[in-house]
Amino acid sequence: MAPPLWRRRRPPSTRIRRPWRAPVALAVLVNIAAVGYRLTEGWDWGDCYWMVLITLSTLGFSDAHTKVLSSSGRLVTALLILGGLVVVQISIQGVLGLSETGYFRRMRERRFRRWLNSMQDHVILCGYGRIGREIAAQVTREGVELLVVDTDPERREAAEEEGLPVLAADATLDETLVEAGIHRCRSLVAALPSNAANLYVVLSARGLAPRCRLIARSDSDEAERKLRLAGADEVVSPYVSGGRMMAATALRPMAVTFMDLLAGSDCEVEEFLLSDDPADLGRLNGMSLGDLELGRRTGALVLAVRQPRRQVTNERQYRGASYRLPEQDLVANPGREQRLEPGQLLVVMGSQSQLQQVGELLGTALRRVDHMTG
Repeated sequence: MAPPLWRRRRPPSTRIRRPWRAPVALAVLVNIAAVGYRLTEGWDWGDCYWMVLITLSTLGFSDAHTKVLSSSGRLVTALLILGGLVVVQISIQGVLGLSETGYFRRMRERRFRRWLNSMQDHVILCGYGRIGREIAAQVTREGVELLVVDTDPERREAAEEEGLPVLAADATLDETLVEAGIHRCRSLVAALPSNAANLYVVLSARGLAPRCRLIARSDSDEAERKLRLAGADEVVSPYVSGGRMMAATALRPMAVTFMDLLAGSDCEVEEFLLSDDPADLGRLNGMSLGDLELGRRTGALVLAVRQPRRQVTNERQYRGASYRLPEQDLVANPGREQRLEPGQLLVVMGSQSQLQQVGELLGTALRRVDHMTG
């Protein structure tokens, strides 16, 4: 048999639903008391509210007005003291109740999520391990907004100590990537410690945002093939990259030193991706670098040109499933006769002002600009 309605009690988490009740009650009490002094004593509003203030605060009960209070005024004062005790107690309980029910935490989360919705052209970093920390340091050094997505408490705390915004959620879920701004970001980096987790992130991100640039970490050749099949634009193995760097240092130390010097100078390297639509290129379509005179007009240097991706006919078998490999032709140190085509990627070196002039020169033909760190 259900208990009568007057004996039923609500769960503790639902008791504090209206945090504005206490301040409203206090405001009502103050104004009613002021009106009471106005009617009983005939004071001006300033003296009325001053009497209410010193009475509620218990700091000025020896004020001169108290010596000439009428019987009605003293009744108002007594009721004010009793009402003040009740309202103050309710206010204290309300504040404590808000803390216990997580109200302030939810308010912080709401502000953070509103801030997330305002992020544009940022980098989403999934995973803040050893590699993720280095990625975050490089990205923030370039002045680009970064959002860390991780579920591990220690890694989240480490990112927050560095002043980075952290979204505590599972990066493999579609709703997490949507909340992180997958449709507004410039790129997503999957740097989770598990190859399977990175694969899930790439699959979800590619399904949600087909044009988003995806970079993933892998620990093996097999994982790299799967990540590329899932839609990753670039797959990086820390072991392969570290080995190549060490080999380059042993064989060509001056080249590695040059890249280190380049990273610490005002000179930068950026990738300028041309549009796939010939109409966007306009007069630049088919124009040679010599005719463009990019070096003379901007002072920047074209280091390489990557031809647009083409699907070649050779197919390979991978566990019974066939797939086609994209063909990419990289022309290093292109000559004056190199012609511009839709979908090309220009690798250009220069100062920030020079690179900005390159972007202005390309105009509508430019689809995206990516910064390359040394």
